[in-house]
Amino acid sequence: MYAVIKTGGKQYRVVTGETLKVEIIPGDVGSAIVLDKVLMVSDGEKLSVGRPMLLGATVNATILSHGRGIKVTIFKMRRRKHYQKNMGHRQNYTEIRIDGISA
Repeated sequence: MYAVIKTGGKQYRVVTGETLKVEIIPGDVGSAIVLDKVLMVSDGEKLSVGRPMLLGATVNATILSHGRGIKVTIFKMRRRKHYQKNMGHRQNYTEIRIDGISA
């Protein structure tokens, strides 16, 4: 059984027991959260697709940790103009474990 959820402006295909890093979700480490923006649920033979969301479908998850991703380096340059600029960015994330899918 798998589901497609939407969180943080992105869509993820999740199965029970999977861990994934999503955009920051407020909450304490170890607390349970409910993701209710479910776009699609499949249990093998039956496929349910929402328009745009499935009503009554939820995904239960547990927050494992909060952290910051790897540094992304941005380098801007204009040739022959003596202009160079280095910048960096680290995106915050929340690591969650999918505990159950209910449709």
